[in-house]
Amino acid sequence: MASPAISQTVRPLDSLRLGISGPPQITSVVAQHLRLLGAQDEAAGQQVVPGRITLTGGGYETAHATVTWGDPGAGLVDESTVQAATGMMAVHGRRDGSPRGLAADYAATATGVLAVQGLLAGLVGQSRGMAAAHVTTGADRAGLLAVSQYLAAAGADEGEAAELAPGGPPFTSAEGVLFELETLDPGAWAAFWRALEAPADAMRAGWRPFQFRYATACAPFPQALHTVTRTHPLARIRQAAALSGAEVCVLHTLAERHAEADGAPPWSLRPFGADRPHPSSWAASGNPAPPAAALPLAGLTVLEAGRRIQAPLAAHLLGLLGAEVIRIEPPGGDPLRGMPPACSGISARWLALNRGKKAVEIDIKSEADRRRLREMTGEADVFLHNWAPGKAAELGLDSDDLARVNPALVYAYTGGWADRISGAPMGTDFMVQARTGVGEAVRPEGEVPAPSLMTLLDVLGGLHGAEAVLAGLLLRERTGRGVRVDSSLLGAADTLTAPALARVARGENPRLPAGFRHPLPTADGWIAPSDDSAPAAAAAAATQDLRDLSTSDALARLGSHGLTATAVTTDLSDLHHDPRFAGSISRDAHGAPAVSDPWSFA
Repeated sequence: MASPAISQTVRPLDSLRLGISGPPQITSVVAQHLRLLGAQDEAAGQQVVPGRITLTGGGYETAHATVTWGDPGAGLVDESTVQAATGMMAVHGRRDGSPRGLAADYAATATGVLAVQGLLAGLVGQSRGMAAAHVTTGADRAGLLAVSQYLAAAGADEGEAAELAPGGPPFTSAEGVLFELETLDPGAWAAFWRALEAPADAMRAGWRPFQFRYATACAPFPQALHTVTRTHPLARIRQAAALSGAEVCVLHTLAERHAEADGAPPWSLRPFGADRPHPSSWAASGNPAPPAAALPLAGLTVLEAGRRIQAPLAAHLLGLLGAEVIRIEPPGGDPLRGMPPACSGISARWLALNRGKKAVEIDIKSEADRRRLREMTGEADVFLHNWAPGKAAELGLDSDDLARVNPALVYAYTGGWADRISGAPMGTDFMVQARTGVGEAVRPEGEVPAPSLMTLLDVLGGLHGAEAVLAGLLLRERTGRGVRVDSSLLGAADTLTAPALARVARGENPRLPAGFRHPLPTADGWIAPSDDSAPAAAAAAATQDLRDLSTSDALARLGSHGLTATAVTTDLSDLHHDPRFAGSISRDAHGAPAVSDPWSFA
């Protein structure tokens, strides 16, 4: 189709109309994000296609998306069964020593963001002369993407570098206040515990599991460290952190988060430069028509200066949508390439986020290399980073600097707090979970609040980052202007906790009932009933002990009562051959497990 004419739109979906149908836990996220991007609901009485999301108007052919939970024949019918099958329950439960369901609808939330990404990508493709496509995604794909790093490690050539055993934060002060501790510096870790007079052997033994908790989703450090914090008041603990350079964050409740919430969207878009055509379309680049099977971002270039998970995952998703991704790495390459466990000598976790990317080594401390990077942005479509706040401006690589080089650039920053909370601690996954009430949201009533040691916000923040870039690309296509887009872990937390915060607003208990999404043990494993079947399944288990039955027999027993359940994946290496995910997991060129693209376009 011909590219829609450049318009004076303010938001990327202005003048488009939204029709939506499908599983409400998923489509509520889709609807919220599409409306924030400018889409208006279809007029009253307008027919909505069952099970389908549509965007119409704006000079585009109708964009369609379908979202599902997964294969209902395999028992994947809702959030609980998807978490169980994809291994999310196993990873989240490592801290406790047995599978646990996340009380928040994480898979549904991630699926909603993926659906928005697919729709935005399809509209970007149409703007560049490609045919309209119907995008499909599912919660089963979102769940596999969420555990992809843990799955890659489970299928590596060697074992984990740190022990997989129960244990982890939060810590407790003498007053009973729960808090998270964060530092990336072993010296600060040691100084903090010395200030609290912790045993030297416990302090030394605790660093490695604490350091690797982002990778392993557990932290079996010595119990003595928990004992130490319980002997000191919070004021003394804060003082030790201030003196050492470590940081502490008291766990906030959902009610506290609701009281301070500013209602800001999970990302922001700010156009810069004057309206002008830009050479991103196939026609402008000299190609008469795109290849029939081209992905929506084919021919676009993304420069990624990302660390750890959030920005690399965002760029990885853009690469799966067809963009060429070039990683900006320090001299000698990204040190995380060597993080164990490895496949063919390369970190399996690193491959989960970075396979298929090109790499260029740039020393950002060198003026010559910074000049080289600026020159590279002149030929790029997207520059994406997650440097520490203020670092880009200090280097002369902020959006205003690069807009002078490339007025049509989409400049993307994925950060921690988006400057929305004063006095915020370090913007890392577990600290943001602690500060925003996620520790309450992911645990049902009756359990001590605790941030999940599964990297929930890093992954969801990466999804938000890719979503924001796609919105920026579409806005650029519709205005001819470059765009700065900002996303954050805070925005991801607010998206995840939105249902719980809504319960607070209604005066209800934001936490779900005791025992919510607790799998049931069998003679050889675990099963997870669907949320609707859970009360009856728990009653059946109480009268007919499922512990005496094999997993398959227990599933059959519940099925005979009309109840839906699925087996809980406890060993992620089993997913490769799990019939519930046939064709969804392969091996990359290095032999590392790789999950399939989370969308399909037809």
